[in-house]
Amino acid sequence: MDEAKLIRFVAGPDGTATPDLACKLPGRGLWVAASRDAIEAAAAKGGFSRAAKTKLSAGPGLADLVERLLAARILAGLGLARRAGTLTSGFEKVRTAIATDKAAWLIEAADGAADGRRKLVSLAERRPNPPRVLAAFTSGELGLALGGENVIHLAFLAGRGAERWTVDVERFSGFRPLLPQSWREEP
Repeated sequence: MDEAKLIRFVAGPDGTATPDLACKLPGRGLWVAASRDAIEAAAAKGGFSRAAKTKLSAGPGLADLVERLLAARILAGLGLARRAGTLTSGFEKVRTAIATDKAAWLIEAADGAADGRRKLVSLAERRPNPPRVLAAFTSGELGLALGGENVIHLAFLAGRGAERWTVDVERFSGFRPLLPQSWREEP
């Protein structure tokens, strides 16, 4: 399996399986598929201990911890992109980025108004290379990450930063849907 679809764990000094999302912690890596089910199965069946060839504990909340760490990493990546100038916010700026095929990702607040969202998603779907859509975070979570209020529409512009960020988002999709269920049920 491609490394981008895996989560690396290492043996912590206290004998626990420790997630290493940046793949920088020392030690022999233990790789598990980036999904809630795979991590819960590895923890329940002693997979971490077998792979490490030593006793490792993996608590029942390990998958929840990985989800929280991935969410924090994704939101931090948005903050870095804003500072680097590769993140656009606001309806008109996002619409322009999509219309000029500069957007790699359309990021919408999960609790944003359906009207504006529908307009941007519809525009994105009509493009030859449509941007991917992420709506796993609320306006408050996005605002906290970006240091603003009422953050609803964002576009992550194409480039190396977006490619690296995409790896974390794809891993995150194994823990939480990228689009709220209520969006799929809209007419």
